[in-house]
Amino acid sequence: MTEERDFRSTVFLPKTDFPMKAGLPQKEPAILARWQEQDLYARTREARAGREKFILHDGPPYANGDMHIGHALNHILKDMVVRTQTLLGKDAPYVPGWDCHGLPIEWKVEEEYRKKKKNKDEVDPVEFRAECRAYAAKWVDVQREQLKRLGINGDWDKPYLTMDPQAEGTIVAELLKFAESGQLYRGAKPVMWSPVEKTALAEAEVEYEDIVSTQIDVAFEITDSPIKELVGAHAVIWTTTPWTIPVNQALAYGPDVEYTLVEVVDAQDNLVRPTEPIPQLQHGMRLLIASQLVKSFEDRCRLPIWNNLGEAGEPLLIKGSDLAGTLARHPMHHLGGFFAEPRPLLPGDFVTTDSGTGLVHMSPDHGEDDFDLCKAHGIGPKFAVEGDGKYRADWPWLGGLGSVINPKFNAPDGPICSDLREAGGLLAASADYKHSYPHSWRSKAKVIYRCTPQWFVPMDRPIDRQAPLCATEAEIRDEQGAGETLRQTAVQAIAATRFVPEKGRNRIGAMVEGRPDWVLSRQRAWGVPITLFVNRETGQYLADPEVNARIVAAVTQGGVDAWSDERAQEYLGDQYRAEDYERVTDILDVWFDSGSTHAFVLESGRWPELSWPADLYLEGSDQHRGWFQSSLLESCATRGCAPYNAVLTHGFTMDAKGLKMSKSLGNTVSPLKVMETNGADIIRLWALSVDYTEDHRIGDEILKGVADQYRKLRNTFRYMLGALADYDEVEALPVEQMPELERYVLALLGRLDATLKQAVADFDFNTYVRALIDFCNEDLSAFFFDIRKDSLYCDAPTDPKRRAYRTVLDTLFQALIRYASPVLVFTAEEVWQSRYPGSDSVHLLEWPQVPAAEADLARWAELRSLREKVTEAIEPLRREKIVGSSLAAEVTVPETAPDADLAELFITATVSRGQDDGVAVAPTEKHKCGRCWRHLPEVEDDGALCARCDNVVSALETPV
Repeated sequence: MTEERDFRSTVFLPKTDFPMKAGLPQKEPAILARWQEQDLYARTREARAGREKFILHDGPPYANGDMHIGHALNHILKDMVVRTQTLLGKDAPYVPGWDCHGLPIEWKVEEEYRKKKKNKDEVDPVEFRAECRAYAAKWVDVQREQLKRLGINGDWDKPYLTMDPQAEGTIVAELLKFAESGQLYRGAKPVMWSPVEKTALAEAEVEYEDIVSTQIDVAFEITDSPIKELVGAHAVIWTTTPWTIPVNQALAYGPDVEYTLVEVVDAQDNLVRPTEPIPQLQHGMRLLIASQLVKSFEDRCRLPIWNNLGEAGEPLLIKGSDLAGTLARHPMHHLGGFFAEPRPLLPGDFVTTDSGTGLVHMSPDHGEDDFDLCKAHGIGPKFAVEGDGKYRADWPWLGGLGSVINPKFNAPDGPICSDLREAGGLLAASADYKHSYPHSWRSKAKVIYRCTPQWFVPMDRPIDRQAPLCATEAEIRDEQGAGETLRQTAVQAIAATRFVPEKGRNRIGAMVEGRPDWVLSRQRAWGVPITLFVNRETGQYLADPEVNARIVAAVTQGGVDAWSDERAQEYLGDQYRAEDYERVTDILDVWFDSGSTHAFVLESGRWPELSWPADLYLEGSDQHRGWFQSSLLESCATRGCAPYNAVLTHGFTMDAKGLKMSKSLGNTVSPLKVMETNGADIIRLWALSVDYTEDHRIGDEILKGVADQYRKLRNTFRYMLGALADYDEVEALPVEQMPELERYVLALLGRLDATLKQAVADFDFNTYVRALIDFCNEDLSAFFFDIRKDSLYCDAPTDPKRRAYRTVLDTLFQALIRYASPVLVFTAEEVWQSRYPGSDSVHLLEWPQVPAAEADLARWAELRSLREKVTEAIEPLRREKIVGSSLAAEVTVPETAPDADLAELFITATVSRGQDDGVAVAPTEKHKCGRCWRHLPEVEDDGALCARCDNVVSALETPV
């Protein structure tokens, strides 16, 4: 037996200082500081100057709190878009922005007031707005640093803020474009109103939660009708908002609904349940109810039997349309005045028999259908409920009382039901009706529909513009003629826009097709004012371009405080008298602010690297009713088309169980804490690994899985760094001189390259990351690296096989570091600087040029499948310690196996053919080389060298 010698010093093992342990929380801040010192964003702009542009316009988050996981996901996706487009060689600037006006910030400042027992209404508005501005500025700074820490590369020194005076001036200018083209009107309509916040709300500011309400059935006595049997009977309505009964003005029936007139049998004698009868339901009382709903009404009222009033004991059936001309009176008619006025029964197409009684009480102050139906019959709102949710003090019933959203006020024993019961009009009442109800997403308080004078943008009024500004508008005019409506323009713009995922088109399309007129006004202090003067005599607003120009200039110069009574005459000039005009004091819906950002950010020239329209808007799916839609409507109204070419939406982040995150549930995940413990690259890898188009999850176990994937990617780069430690390009071999395995791996790289490019084009980052990880783990680590470690470690440095392998490793490194750089922004920089210390940032590189290589992929798939079977067959021998490694195994494979150096591919001693099917494995009798550990016929004894190793060792030991 040959005396064993230690040949470890002769083996060419990978050498690198790149650590396996990442230590991201400590390393990332230092890398970030270096980027800031180098001004990486400006250098990126210089590197891509003059190239094709890709413009992502940032949707502005509210500046009112720490970054949460939704912020993190959203901005990582945006960063991925910008970085991948930059990698492709495009000039893709990113200007971040913040929404600084509106209720979210005003509400926070008011909370501080409430803590100090201060009344906001007693504070000078200019002082209050200054506090709102300071509050927003504080959180802009906080969020900016948090987003930078995520590795988001953008123009952080020059973000856009909607509270910037120039932005406020642009918003005013956009509003006045609406005014000058006749796209504004002041009208009284029911809008979502928050009694707690005392303002109108947009649909996007409302969320729906399940509540339990009081449901009541109320009888309205019929005083006149073309159907004589109805006079003296009672029309029965059902509602879950008892507080609207004091503002009732009519009843609605379904023209096609069938109604039945029934008579109450003695309530005391005919109860089906042992409960007290309802006093109002007296024997002989006649009730008008939809035929389909008699049974459910019977259940609510605890009554078993009705007398049918038709001939021969048949039900007396009445078609809804025959109720035209019928009048009823309010249960509280004895109060006189408003309540003594007749309540007409009106035809309503919205009346259904899904629930209730088939008759609906109408309060035009508090419902859209109510308002529209009553308006069509000359009945207007009464404005009985004040902004704080109480009935106005002079209202004849419950004046000064409320709040109307208080459950106790609406309860079966509350003042409304008690008064109705005493008046004989309450037939049933129970606090057990569970349903979904709108709430303000800020205060979490219930909202109401409330009719108030507001400013609106009409959706269906023809727009009078001088000339089209967009090609799509010209197309619309060709198809529909001049004067298309805002709704028509928006629908056409949606058809011309790309949506990712595609289902977003239907979602926003349905919302636009069905939405009411846009309510622009809010009754608050912190926001951009509706800078209009209204003629006190005619009620018309002034649309004078010269006046408007002075207003825009003043706001651009001095911000929103410039809109004041003191300067009214200055704006009106010599042609108009300030005393003849009302200066509107409402502010704009904050969605108009953000919907106008495309004008300020993309068109103003303040960021010359940007251009209009944007290539992409990217936000959460809730923005179909928010920013996507307000931007669409604003741009369609002023420019005739959308301000974006494509819209990308992502779902919401849930906890590990799929539940919505909530502070009260304690299931929130803070990206700040994750960065402290795991690092930003882990959050980035998570965000880009999930299917963001749907709701997705995050939790400790999920993050552990992501960290494991990260470690595998990191080790892939670590291996390549070590294997290429002393690589010189003079070592490179051309593709045609490479072994088949190298050419196959290059072909796989080419396929990966195409997959990733397509994923970038599709914004399919889940596929991008998965393809990259699978390639590194399956094609490289578990296959190519595994097979070629023998050549790397043991072949002579000049050996063509080793040179080919290292040439491919360098090609792989140059490609993979670029592919990974938009995902693992810090790690990619660390890897790049490890190989090229002191060089320019990896993020200035462009998409790799992958050499073309051909391979029979189907044949190689067959070989790899056979390799897996061989590995599985060897494993039992390894477990039983019959062989120490696959190198000590001799394998027999089917005769039909593809031709190749199978022993090399399988990393075995020998491979022979002849097995009919399947794989056979046996331990080898051949001796083991003391350097490469291969079992070969030429090795005379264990520990001796094979011919290859002997030549390499001899060359190393021979003096040069």
